[in-house]
Parts: sequence; C-alpha cells; structure tokens
Amino acid sequence: MKFTNGYWMVRDGMHPLHPAQAYDVWQTDDSMTVYAPTAKIAARGDVLNRPVATLTYSSPMDDVIRVRIANHAGALDPGPHYVLSGAERVPVDVVVDDEAGVLTSGALSVRVHRGDGWRVDFEAAGEVLTSSLPKGVGLVAADDGAHYVHEQLTLGVREYVYGLGERFGPLVKNGQSVDIWNADGGTSSEQAYKNVPFYLTNRGYGVFVNHPELVSFEIGSELVSKSQFSVRGQSLEYFVIYGPTPKDVLRKYTALTGRPARVPEWSFGLWLTTSFTTDYDEATVSGFIDGMAERDLPLSVFHFDCFWMREFNWCDFEWDPRTFPDPEGMLERLKAKDLKICVWINPYIAQRSPLFAEGVAKGYLLKRTDGSVWQTDLWVAGMGLVDFTNPDAAAWFTGKLDRLLGMGVDAFKTDFGERIPAEGVVWHDGSDPLGMHNYYAQLYNKAVFDLLVARRGEGDAVLFARSATAGGQQLPVHWGGDCYSTFDAMAESLRGGLSLALSGFGYWSHDIGGFEGTPDPAVFKRWLAFGLLSSHSRLHGSGSVRVPWAFDDEAVDLTRKFTQLKLSLMPYLARVAGEAHTQGTPMMRPMLLEFPADRAVASLDTQYMLGDALLVAPVFTASGDTEYYVPAGTWTHLLTGAQVTGPRWVTEKHALDSLPLLVRPGTVLPVGARTDRPDYDYADGVRLDLYEVADGARIVTQVPALGGAVAATFTVTRTGPSVLIEAAGAVGPWSVRVVGPDATTVRAEPGADRLELTL
Repeated sequence: MKFTNGYWMVRDGMHPLHPAQAYDVWQTDDSMTVYAPTAKIAARGDVLNRPVATLTYSSPMDDVIRVRIANHAGALDPGPHYVLSGAERVPVDVVVDDEAGVLTSGALSVRVHRGDGWRVDFEAAGEVLTSSLPKGVGLVAADDGAHYVHEQLTLGVREYVYGLGERFGPLVKNGQSVDIWNADGGTSSEQAYKNVPFYLTNRGYGVFVNHPELVSFEIGSELVSKSQFSVRGQSLEYFVIYGPTPKDVLRKYTALTGRPARVPEWSFGLWLTTSFTTDYDEATVSGFIDGMAERDLPLSVFHFDCFWMREFNWCDFEWDPRTFPDPEGMLERLKAKDLKICVWINPYIAQRSPLFAEGVAKGYLLKRTDGSVWQTDLWVAGMGLVDFTNPDAAAWFTGKLDRLLGMGVDAFKTDFGERIPAEGVVWHDGSDPLGMHNYYAQLYNKAVFDLLVARRGEGDAVLFARSATAGGQQLPVHWGGDCYSTFDAMAESLRGGLSLALSGFGYWSHDIGGFEGTPDPAVFKRWLAFGLLSSHSRLHGSGSVRVPWAFDDEAVDLTRKFTQLKLSLMPYLARVAGEAHTQGTPMMRPMLLEFPADRAVASLDTQYMLGDALLVAPVFTASGDTEYYVPAGTWTHLLTGAQVTGPRWVTEKHALDSLPLLVRPGTVLPVGARTDRPDYDYADGVRLDLYEVADGARIVTQVPALGGAVAATFTVTRTGPSVLIEAAGAVGPWSVRVVGPDATTVRAEPGADRLELTL
C-alpha cells in the first residue's frame, strides 16, 4: 500500500506519524527496546498527547535480528502465526551509550542512533547493509478507521531485490508493487498462487515479514531508493537475515521457517496425467500407460485428475462408478506395472457430495458470522470449505484420504487452497480471517502431507501442491499452476519457478506443454527439454492430452531422450535434492545463487543452474535461435561435447533435440548406469565424467544411496597430467570418462578402490 503522494505529500485520508528520535533505549540480556516519540521531546510538556513507537530488537538465532514495531501493544492477536524454528530469543550482545544502542547477533548488528533525528542501521562485515531513515517507520491512521504500520529499508545503488513467492513477472522486483495475497490468477498476471513475505537482495541479506495476512511491498515503487512493507493493524514484525551470500541467506531463512522435506527418488521420474476435462476411463488410462511402455518411454507416476470423482461431487473421494467400476482392481493392475499413483483433491466440499451434510452436521465446514455454513458456487455448486483449524475436521478429511492410500494411491495433487474468504467468516480456533486467507494453504497441505508421512514414512511422502505461503517449502512438491500453451507462458513459468526458488522452496515443477489450450508441436517439444531438466517433470493439460504421440513421432523420440537423460543424471540430482533438504538450497537455482559476484547474472530469468554443475537455458523459439550467458571458465555442452569459454553471451541455433545444457568447469559428474527408472543403486556401475579438472584440484564427489545416505565417495586429485581417483563406500563397478577433445573412458578393475590415469 502506498501512503505518500509523491515525495512531499501524503495521500488523501492518510495520517502518518514517524519516530522523531530514539528517546530511551533499554537493554536486557536478550533484547533492546527503543521508545521513539513521534515528535522531538524538548520540554516536559512535549511528552503529553504524543504517540510513541515501541521498537524491540532481539534474535532467534545467529545472524538474524527480529524487529517488532508497536503502536498500541494491547491489540488482540488471534493468529494464525507462522511456525518458526529456533529459540524465541537467544542471548545477544547489547551496548547502549549516549551515541547509540547496538544489538549484535553473530555477525549482524543493529545500531539505533540516539540524539536528533531517526536512523537505524543494520551492519555486517564493517559496512551498512540497509537502514531505516527518517519517515522509514510509519504509524498511519486512515479516515476509514483503519491503522497501518510500515517500514522502509534503504536500497543501495545496483542493489536488486528477489523473491516474494512465485511471481511470474521480472525476476528482479525493483520498481514493483507486490501484495502478499494468494489468488488463482494463472501465470500471466501480477497475482500468484504462492505468496511469501520474504525477499533477499544481492547485498547479502534478506528480510522476512512475519505476518500471514496481507503484506504490501513497495520495492522501489513508492520511494525508488527504498523497500517498503506494511500491514494493517497496530504492530509490524520482521527479521533481517544476514548471509553474506544468497545461498547463506536461504540457508538461514529456511532454518527459521523450515527446510524442504526429503522426497522419494521415484518422484523425480516422469509423471503422466489424464489431463483435466478430457474423457477417460480405465481403458483410456491403460492405453496411455501401455502406449508409453510400447514406445520405451520410462514412466514413474500416473495421475488421475479431477474427473476420477463424479462431477458435482467434488470432493467426496469416491471413484466415479460409471468410468471406474472396479477402482481397487484397477489400481492393483496399474501398480503391477511398477507405477506410483497420484489422485487430484481439493479442500472444497460440493453441496451434492455426501460429505457436505456430514461436514455440516459435525461442524467441520467454515461458518459465517451468523453461524451458517459459508458457501459459494465458484468452482463447484454450493461448495463449503473444510475448516482445518479444527483438528477433528482435519482428521475427518484425512481419514477419507487414508482409505485411498489403502487402495494403493501413493500421492495427492493438493489443488486450490487460494479462494479463501477474508471477511464475514468465523474459524473454529478464532483465527483472524485476514490471516487465514494465505495461511489456509499451509494447514491444508500440512494435513495431507502429515498423513502421507504417517502412512508411508519420512522421505516417501510427496504432494503436487499449487498454493503455499511462508513455510510451505516443508511440504513439497509445488507446481507452477495454470499456464497457456505458448512460448511466452513457458518463459513466465520459468520466471515463477526461479522467484519461488529465491523464496526458500527447494523443488518446483510445471505442466510440460502448458495447461490451457493445445500446444503447437514445437512448443511441446521445446517444453519437454525444459520440463525434464526441472526438479520434477509432469505431462499435464486441460482440455487435451499430453501423451507424446498425440503430437508426432519426433515428440515421442524427444520424450524418450530427455527422460532417459534425466534418469541417467539421478546420481547427481539425488545429491542436489539432498542439499535442498539439508541446506535449503533449491535444485533449480537462479544464476545469482552460484555466481553472486558476476553482475551479468543479476537479472537473468531465462536460464538457471540445475544444482551447482549444470547450466540449463531452455529454448523459447520454434526456430531454435537462442541466446544465453556463460560465466567465466571453459564450459562443455553435455549433449555434444562442444566447449564455450566465458564470461560472454552466446548466440546459438539448436535443433529440437538439443538445448544449451552446459557442464561447469571443474565438475566431476556422476552418471548412472540405468535409464529406465529414477530409483536404483546409483553407485552400481556409476561413471564419473571429468570436466576441465584443473591442475592442483582436489574434488570430492558423493553418490547418494536411496533414502539420502551417502553410498560412495570419490576423491579426484589432479597433479599435472596425472589424475588419481580414490573410491570409498559401497562401490560396485565404476568407470571414469575424461570429457574433452580427446575423450577417453577407463574402467576400474572389479573391487578397485583407486584408479590412476594420465591426461
């Protein structure tokens, strides 16, 4: 929300007050409290009839400072609240003198200057990261009776802001106004399914605003040199998180809000769906699956979209008997083909569903303030909303899903969760409706994810979720939502995924070929490479199917090629997935995460790093003409072996079976021995591909086992032309390939734990 009218004036109906000085600074062992009157106190009479802002500084962990700004501290706080990890407060170093009050947590300090004027600096490594200057803090009263609190933090020259959830516009958020408000708006607008009140900048810090309700951000869009965020009410709380690198910021942010869960290896294989409104029954499904097998197209998961249930009954969690008369038998037959099964659900209970009357009778559906059930005809007729703030309602809902798990279902696509009313309703636990609008997605996804963990075990639970907020990264996987079937939509989907990655989410997917409409074959084929070089890969559409042969034989060949490529990379991808789980580093990484010092990558949103070693630049043209940026060093095209030396921009033309897929210099890339499935013994028959290993380098590469533990560790040491490879762990047959102009492959002797070769 904007409060000013240009630089000099305020907007009509707004009456802001700002701290004029740090009048008193009080300290304890774990906090510092500043009392800041909204006018300078020059005489005793000035203390009367004067609002005072109370600012409390504390820390939940090293390198993180919590700031709480309060006007009237007695306001009610019914929740909901984000669940944060770590301590409420940890001991900090506080020094208060006549010059300033300084609180230090780890390497990060906040300095509140005393005397005339208002200035608060956040400092690390001997420099100021960002500051709150005069008029930065605002206590605003509006003519309509509303109150707001805002903060403005300075943005330096060439400082760029990223994150704020899955946003489909430019990756750099400078100049944008962003409302943290979940909406079902597709991928082509300023709305977003996954809104996260967190951003990071290329100056080495991040800011998390600890409010699940509407948070309005003005990123250089009200004052061009400041980032402003505001909430309605009497208080505002935020955290400043010091890096110093973007990876460090994400690591500490996810330590605070939760790390992504480990997902099963089978989920990295290809998912195929019925699509949304197409006609299908068991024969159709079996035809799709058998058609994939007949064409040697590896398939890991089959998904049943909405119409597995009868129309107007969404959701009753019963198979439509007209099209699936024997669901238990069908699932048994499908699982005999070594497939995992996913089914679509949402938290909306249609009036015709038998569960509606049951939910009303038990009080499990959201109610209006007059005690009636909140209902709407948007989506399905007369639908009500499961009230997940009621533990009994959550158990009732997941109990219906548990029956499906008993039938053989393995995963759920938790669709929707955005159209949550923000006024005129009463939640079971008394939560504020404004806060529940965004937070509902967290309760919904968590209820389903927790069920999967309880039934399948940690590490074998996975969702395909659409809506989320801060903390949602703990409940993977998420996909990008409804996009059109065009090159433009393909690019905007990537922007959304990269923005979400910079908001703490480790895994992300999208509908290969696009959702709405039927893609041109060229769009589908280009999207295949992008989709199968993403964290998770799903063929899905709306009114038309996405089986590759619906396009042509070339699409079939491309599906096979890129699926097999991804499966061969599982020894590498499984290790990268482990970093998402343990460090909060996303699998699909905006270039700035790996190259924060390279100014050329600051705004790149048409390419990314898949892990730390693979550069992926999807092709967004039918002709194959593309342009991408290569950082410093000699990079190698994985598909062709051709080399490109950076830093520079490269223009190339790629056939439909190719794209810029480059391996970073100094990489030891483990390549698996199988291309038929994603879950196999990665160390058995693994090949180590060496790319531009420099003289004097010592590179340690770990190959994970199923479940995330380390199966084998390889240490590669180069001294001049001599290369020594030492193996440790559960190592089966293995080999080494030196990639370059004179590529060569050397196989280790059975049982060997070392191999020497000369370049």
